[in-house]
Amino acid sequence: MFRPKVPTMPQPTGLTTPPVVVEPTTVTPDTSASASIPATTTPNRSVVPLTPGAVLALVGGGTAVVLVVGAVLVSMLLAVALTATSLAVCAVAIRSVVARR
Repeated sequence: MFRPKVPTMPQPTGLTTPPVVVEPTTVTPDTSASASIPATTTPNRSVVPLTPGAVLALVGGGTAVVLVVGAVLVSMLLAVALTATSLAVCAVAIRSVVARR
């Protein structure tokens, strides 16, 4: 009753086709096509000038982002800590009520 029953693999029925033999072929590179491709030139990119004001704006923006993300993470941590504390207080209160009975 408690012995596992291992299923047997069913045998194929009906007509089966024999496996197809694939023969490898050789690949020869075509050298005439690579000579006719013209060389492409890279387009000139416009350079953004970094003035001292722009650098100061970038530093200020990055600092603001770091401060906002830090404030959000600290507030989430505070919410988790308050929830854990209130749960612990509830557990102690319920424990004392149950112990008195």
